[in-house]
Amino acid sequence: MKRGRDESDEPEIIQNGESRANAVSEHPRKIQAADEDDSDLDEPVQPLRRASQVRKGHECPYLDTVSRQNLDFDFEKCCSVSLSPVNVYACLVCGKYFQGRGQQTHAFTHALETGHHMFMKLSDGRVYCLPEGYEVDDRSLDAIRYVLNPTFTPEKIAALDTDARWVRSLDGSEYMPGLVGLNNMKANDYVNVIVQALLRVLPLRNFFLLPENYASCRSQLVQRFGELLRKTCNPRNFKGQVSPHEFMQAVMTASAKKFTIEKQSDPVDFLSWFLNMLHADLTGGKRKKPSIISRCFQGELEITVEAGTGKAAAPNAQGEVRDVVERVPFLMLALDLPPAPLYKDALEKNIIPQVPIFELLRKFDGVRIHDDIKAGRRRYRLTRLPNYLVLHMKRFTKNNFFWEKNPTIVNFPVRNLELRDIVPVPTGKTGEPEASKYDLVCNIVHDGKAGEGTYVAHVHRKAEDAWYEVDDLRVTDILSQMVVLSETYMQVYELKQLSAKPR
Repeated sequence: MKRGRDESDEPEIIQNGESRANAVSEHPRKIQAADEDDSDLDEPVQPLRRASQVRKGHECPYLDTVSRQNLDFDFEKCCSVSLSPVNVYACLVCGKYFQGRGQQTHAFTHALETGHHMFMKLSDGRVYCLPEGYEVDDRSLDAIRYVLNPTFTPEKIAALDTDARWVRSLDGSEYMPGLVGLNNMKANDYVNVIVQALLRVLPLRNFFLLPENYASCRSQLVQRFGELLRKTCNPRNFKGQVSPHEFMQAVMTASAKKFTIEKQSDPVDFLSWFLNMLHADLTGGKRKKPSIISRCFQGELEITVEAGTGKAAAPNAQGEVRDVVERVPFLMLALDLPPAPLYKDALEKNIIPQVPIFELLRKFDGVRIHDDIKAGRRRYRLTRLPNYLVLHMKRFTKNNFFWEKNPTIVNFPVRNLELRDIVPVPTGKTGEPEASKYDLVCNIVHDGKAGEGTYVAHVHRKAEDAWYEVDDLRVTDILSQMVVLSETYMQVYELKQLSAKPR
């Protein structure tokens, strides 16, 4: 596994011919290795290099040596010898990455040593034959270019939610575009389940499937996330799974290694950080500016702190002690589980309590008081509902010695969660209550003990109205009745009115 490096693919360019000649004479190896593949900038210095020459596929005797089953474009685009991300080519025979294509470059040497002749430039998909140095133009290479950089049209995106067909990969395995397994390189299952959840948020998915929507954003986190979603939705993949390696490299860099491949983390913490980072990168750091993140997930909560407690403990400017009321935006809501019982029942078996999600949501009815020593006595009320409601069950608590997991089973519906029946909902311009009925689209489960175990995602596929369990690379169908029996940890609900609208 390659460690994270500078992602820049800009070669060093010398502006004038005189300084270039001096540089070549002083550092011939450096110049040839770094930028000799840019045929429109280089003059042919060796008779073997004829980069301007283009041959059709039937004119190239090595085209049939291309081996698609060896190609994998999910990993970091770095030379396997120098680890440089500059001018990287993929050998289309063995799948390894090498730098440059001129003489004294690693790709040129690999061609001479192994007899592998076909190389694709990863930055633009052009294919060259080495050591001869000519470019190859053939329609059979278009399928490889598409896997390297999948592209979508609005029509293809719409078909993802209506076409229930499975697709067959090169090895004969079948997969569903938009619902493929993600490789767990060591302990990144907490990221995999979040990616699976965000793929069910259709406006967000559709936004990132079209790179022109964020072409002006230079954030590697944004660009790599878009690439990952395009690969998961690609109906022409060579294999039935995707590795989020490049995306994880961007995550580790952006989070200063708070979230890594090697160490397990909490998907709730990761989702909170990730959504805030995407919003900041897409808006240029202007938090109040709308983005696809705020349009999908942001709601508003009214918090009332009772007089004499917390923020309302001190008198105001008029010397009065009053309630303090403030409205704050939110991206997810935390639900408090009842304490787990400490004793066993008459049959000496552990008692696993159950609680309906309706009872947990009454936390936001604007009446129930939540007492906290530092924050004071508070009441919560929803003043704006999001299009996608993210709920988090607070299962884990830490005492002085270790983490504890609350095993309480939460009973919830997979369809028609009507908030109006539980809490007061905001009213629209006409005075009528706003739409408040939600359908579950993703359910994230923690399996195992606190501090251990793994995360699994239950996702709903709209094309066939079916549920699937995704455990890293393993994708299996599951009954909706089994979804509600799990130890749910996080849920994503879609507003019913939104799902009825065409996208």
